[in-house]
Amino acid sequence: MDRIRNPFTPGAGVRPPLLVGRDTQLLDMSVAIQRMARGRFERSTLLTGLRGVGKTVLLNEFGRIAEQNGWRHEHLEVSDDTDIAKAIATLARRSLLEMSRTKRAAERAKRALGALRSFVKVHVPMSDGTTLTIDLDPRPGVADSGDLDVDLGGIFTELGETAADANTGLLYTIDELQYLDNHKFGALIVGLHRVSQIGLPLLVAGAGLPSLPGLAGEARSYAERLFAYSNVGSLDESDARRVLEESAASEGTRWHADALDELVARTEGYPYFLQEFGKQAWNVADGPEITRADVEIASTLAIEELDAGFFRARIDKTTNAERDYLRAMATLPGNPPYRSGDVAGALGKRTPQVGAVRDGLIKRGLLYAPRHGQLSFTVPMFEQFIHRSLT
Repeated sequence: MDRIRNPFTPGAGVRPPLLVGRDTQLLDMSVAIQRMARGRFERSTLLTGLRGVGKTVLLNEFGRIAEQNGWRHEHLEVSDDTDIAKAIATLARRSLLEMSRTKRAAERAKRALGALRSFVKVHVPMSDGTTLTIDLDPRPGVADSGDLDVDLGGIFTELGETAADANTGLLYTIDELQYLDNHKFGALIVGLHRVSQIGLPLLVAGAGLPSLPGLAGEARSYAERLFAYSNVGSLDESDARRVLEESAASEGTRWHADALDELVARTEGYPYFLQEFGKQAWNVADGPEITRADVEIASTLAIEELDAGFFRARIDKTTNAERDYLRAMATLPGNPPYRSGDVAGALGKRTPQVGAVRDGLIKRGLLYAPRHGQLSFTVPMFEQFIHRSLT
């Protein structure tokens, strides 16, 4: 079939042609924004889930919903070396410069930019602040105490009050939140808590691995009341079938029943895998029907593609000790989560002896701890990859 017309689109954060199974999250965000616009309190949102389930896609959709409702949207992707003060200052500067162009909020935005300049002077090293030029005098006493918890609250308040004057609201979407350390995450939560207390139109929608609720709770005990948590998982069988059938039908192609059954089973409903396996099946099929034989060939190609990219990229920088740990974990009987003590035992060591290795893998985002003393992989079907490549 014509590869140019292939409707399947595997990619990092790429919106699939058919977004299904996420109606609850989309509706909740729409309701939250509209309630905030009416002065009603709503919690910010944290999406949690494994890699490849579509959290980033949802964040992008949240941004579209915000803009459709007349709000302003900015996005941030966190890494393990993100300076949260500089990152928030960058978002705030863009938001305030945009709102300063509106007549009704121009003066309020200038005052807020003055406060932001004071914040940058205190919290952003001069070498990192060259892209944060603000041609206004500092406004002392608002966000320049030197205490990041307090000063982020001051900046968020300035943003919220300016947005209210501009008759708009602000949505900040933040991806990969699990990379923030306890101090940075805590400061972000405290700042957001302040604007929620005084009812300003500013929301944060964050996303991260399944460990995120625990990390938020460790950072600040009241985080569970500040955020609405939503787990984003694999699609159920009905939605997985719908993705495959309707995407193919949009280009005049159909699936043989056996082929559809096989592909749904092989992908286990994970959104990224549905797109990757679907793309390969389309490319190998003669059409106009995709057959079981096509799926067999496509599955081999899809796994090769996943091994070379989706999976391989996550272990290329691991140490030999970390690979040994992953290998030992993948060979344990049963299904995750596994006890960290059992992994250590499989290596012939005690848990404290491999604690640094385990923590390194968690920091890299390859493992997460559902509960104390337990471990799971962050990537679906990662055990099978380890068996194919490391054993």
